[in-house]
Amino acid sequence: MPTADEDRQESGEQLTAGRDGPVSGVENSEHGSKNEPISHQLTDCFKDEEEIGKDHDYPIKEMTSKKHVRTVEFPEVIETTQLSYYERYKAYQDYILGDTKPSEVKDFIAEYLDKVLEPYGWQAIWSNDVFEVLVEITDVVTSSLQAKVHLTELFLYESETYPLSREAMESFLEAKEHLVPLQDLYVAVDGSGEFDQTALAIEHIRFFYENIWRKWDEDDDDDDYDYFVRCCEPRLKLHYDILEDRVPTDLIAEYHRLLSKCDETYKDFIKMRDNITTSDSETESEINNVSMVEGLKLYEELEKLKYKLQIMENPLYRYVLRRDGYGLPSKQAKGPRPSGEKVVHVVSKCMTIGLMQSLLKEKLNADHVTQEQFHSDPVVAINACYEGDVVIICAGHYCVNGYFRIADSIQIEGYGLPDDVVLEKEGKGDTFVECMASIVKISNLKFVQHDATEGILCVRQGQTVLEGCVLQCDTTGVVLRTSAELCMKNCDLYGAKGAGLEIYPSSTCVLNGNDIHHCKEGILIKNFMEELYDVPKITMMNNLVHNHENYGVTMIKFAVHFGKKKHMENPLNDEHSLDTNSGSHGTQDIPHLLVEHCSPNKYEQTVILNNSDIAECDEAVTNELISTSAKKMKLSRPRLGEAGDTEINDKLISQEIFSSIVGNHFRKNGKGSFGIVYY
Repeated sequence: MPTADEDRQESGEQLTAGRDGPVSGVENSEHGSKNEPISHQLTDCFKDEEEIGKDHDYPIKEMTSKKHVRTVEFPEVIETTQLSYYERYKAYQDYILGDTKPSEVKDFIAEYLDKVLEPYGWQAIWSNDVFEVLVEITDVVTSSLQAKVHLTELFLYESETYPLSREAMESFLEAKEHLVPLQDLYVAVDGSGEFDQTALAIEHIRFFYENIWRKWDEDDDDDDYDYFVRCCEPRLKLHYDILEDRVPTDLIAEYHRLLSKCDETYKDFIKMRDNITTSDSETESEINNVSMVEGLKLYEELEKLKYKLQIMENPLYRYVLRRDGYGLPSKQAKGPRPSGEKVVHVVSKCMTIGLMQSLLKEKLNADHVTQEQFHSDPVVAINACYEGDVVIICAGHYCVNGYFRIADSIQIEGYGLPDDVVLEKEGKGDTFVECMASIVKISNLKFVQHDATEGILCVRQGQTVLEGCVLQCDTTGVVLRTSAELCMKNCDLYGAKGAGLEIYPSSTCVLNGNDIHHCKEGILIKNFMEELYDVPKITMMNNLVHNHENYGVTMIKFAVHFGKKKHMENPLNDEHSLDTNSGSHGTQDIPHLLVEHCSPNKYEQTVILNNSDIAECDEAVTNELISTSAKKMKLSRPRLGEAGDTEINDKLISQEIFSSIVGNHFRKNGKGSFGIVYY
């Protein structure tokens, strides 16, 4: 899966010298053990809810100007908002924050502004939520992030709610001692470029306090850490990932919900703390005791919220959250409609008489009294479904601004050929289709993704039947999660930068008559953690797997099992082992395979088949799964008791054997038909 940084490089953005700064890692915390798997930590966490002078070489983006759309003719302002991630990164790391602690942030910012800002002689638009007015700066007070201003000779003022005269604004400024926040000033263009540095510095401070700084950062009990590394960098990454649609919608919503809740809790905590008095009276003492208990509860809640936010701000943890959905609000199944009836949802951009007649003849049963609902947006139609409903999507090109999350057992079908019913994903951060219902049937549709960061379809749980569909992928194709089921028939899948199909342990996958091509990897079988999970049960019949960059079929395994062997042997040629451990499979003919042995510096095992082998790598995949099952049996025997309990052993073996792999064709795959990657 390509990273955000890689995609930014590919997009042609100008990179500054500071782009290769340190990447924040995963910091240990009292909430999680260093050796504990990340996913387990996240589950536990979310289970109950979640020096520079003016002559220095300072990085500055080429300044452009823009005209504000106003009724009053204000001067143009220096445009500084379109800074890239790397420009902001370098500014905060090298010039503003450095290795400052949280308690030193304000002092470092004031020192930076003292060296960069022009103290007087420039004009700016003072803009806030109420009004905009042109002012001239006469002094800068960096310690309080304020500027001393007065009105320009030409009075330019605009407000939709509070129209003020020059005299009224003068009185208002006098009441404020002519001091206004630096963040509310937008530097006006003077044509000389003399104040570009000033405009850029104010933009950095404005962005910092709007998107990076949190009110509670300064009150952190643990103040002995690098603020840039722990807080600034991950929050900056998150901000740009959100701007570039690299974060799922639900994750963004949950982050902002937690941020708002944390802000409210912090305000309540500060208010409670300030109300505790030092009086010695008995009444005041009792009140203080109650306040301290309530304050302690608020403090504990605040710490929990801060930790959840820290997890979501960390890029690595955020990937796990995005992949597994920990801590995110999950869609609940509605179940059957209260009335008991089932509804047919028809989606069409334009309903004509001829189309309606065709639907009545072919899809809508006129002999039975059923309810039909008509929609123009497929997302709205699917979200309106109850268990047992049917969604018919008529021919057309639908741009989907969102995603399909299916929690009820429904049927979705395209009315026409797949190439005529096109669903194109807008945005990058969400999986296009996510299935978690008992059974979902999808047919005759074409799904299209562009510049995505998530897969095109993910089966999280339950069974999904995919028939006659075209899947034009971008990052990852179809993902079959642990214990889920997928039946994919007569589908065309291509274009994935990762695997066309990812199969996780303990899942069940039936592939029949599919064309899987032009991906980085065809089918990726994630067979890790063999002691904890069963191997996936896969049936492959009459599939065409071709033109992949790496292998047609790739299996991921732990290298530790092979490191314990005294002699590296090819398990696929070990007929005696197959006869002993694989039941009826021990009698099948095994093709002659040339296996590249695994050395300490080699972590891939390639299977090369003779040209005379008609079945290509069908047997290779089958026998590898059989071998894996045999190894797992050796690990499970001590838990089963005596080795003589053959009935239990045979039962376990039968549950783990690869179901069927016949009639498949593997062609023009870059590294070969089948390979094993060790970790």
